[in-house]
Amino acid sequence: MLAARPYRERFRRALDVRPGQRLVLLNSTWNPDSLFGDGGEDILPSLLPRLTAELPADEYRPAAVLHPNIWHGHGPGQIRVWLDRARRGGLALVDPLEGWRQALIAADVVIGDAGSVSYYAAALGTPVLMGAASPDGLDARSPVAAFVRQAPRLSPYAPLRAQLDALLDGAGRRQPETVPGPAELVSSAPGQAATLLRRHFYRLIGIPEPEEPALLDPLPLPPYERVTRTAPMRVVTRLLGTGEIEVSRYADPRSEPAGDGDAHTAVHEDTLDPDRRALADVIFRYGTVDDPRYGNPEEWTAEVLARHPYCALAALVTDRGSCTVRTRAGILLRLSGAPAAADPAAYVSALHAWLAAGKAWEELAAGGMTVRTGGGGSHQVSVTPVTPDHLGGPGGSDSPLTPPR
Repeated sequence: MLAARPYRERFRRALDVRPGQRLVLLNSTWNPDSLFGDGGEDILPSLLPRLTAELPADEYRPAAVLHPNIWHGHGPGQIRVWLDRARRGGLALVDPLEGWRQALIAADVVIGDAGSVSYYAAALGTPVLMGAASPDGLDARSPVAAFVRQAPRLSPYAPLRAQLDALLDGAGRRQPETVPGPAELVSSAPGQAATLLRRHFYRLIGIPEPEEPALLDPLPLPPYERVTRTAPMRVVTRLLGTGEIEVSRYADPRSEPAGDGDAHTAVHEDTLDPDRRALADVIFRYGTVDDPRYGNPEEWTAEVLARHPYCALAALVTDRGSCTVRTRAGILLRLSGAPAAADPAAYVSALHAWLAAGKAWEELAAGGMTVRTGGGGSHQVSVTPVTPDHLGGPGGSDSPLTPPR
């Protein structure tokens, strides 16, 4: 992990962490008093939906690393069923054997327990918030036990964002200067483990050590995992100025998100909630311009608006920086920002807020659109018409999808 730290940004991109987003990593060991255990306060079942409901989607990326014995004991199918709702809200479920170290390097903050992975996170300098911290099974004199006693605790019923932000800003850390930290105690010879261990093993078996240097295989780059939130999104927007819109998106909140502004619902076409899709203001999906299953963006957006009469905008996100949007008036627009800067679905919600306020898309086409996503920063987005107005569309005068009168 120490050798792989220079590749942190690659690991973050593999988990589809956008610039300015904070990666919140849940980590659980496998005993009954762990974060995922059933012998404590059942913190994780209540915590998982709150991660996506309370944390703005464009500012935080949640992920989970579960001990391999959890997967083995319950079975992969059961684990995925338990975590399905959180995954539909944007949770990344990290491979327990091949991806946990890369995720740990990529993380901005870890919510963990008394397992060794939390200690590794602290040794890497990553802030750790203890969601479960039972001392049972730990030697009270061990460095891990000392760390568990000193680490800040998660308050399970208090707002999550304030706790995470306080920890990330340094207000929640408690590291007495008189006590050596995890980085000093986890290894007395950082970076030399391969050399020292091989030397020891060859001495034990009584044969000469090879002359070649002892080397470790580098951590592989995990496969890219795109965030696909199919849970209904509640979106709060504010018009800040000429062409400038603030967007905060929350996946499957149980109550109306706090904050000033107007709210609307944006839903992935594949949501499991057809009632929310039928009443959604924005329907979107991710695809490619040449996917024959959906047709081209023009065809897909027209089909969606024809099928859902209450939807104002339909958008197909075709790459990491842009999407094609059709309005209820039949206008086809291309929204384009910097690649990987933000989820283009956030741009669609910004456009909806602009049009719902009675403003014209032509203003954005002339001057551009600025989308603010909190910690994700400010994104410059170009708005370009794709087809002339006279080609029509759903509701247009010469659209083949116009309902008969």
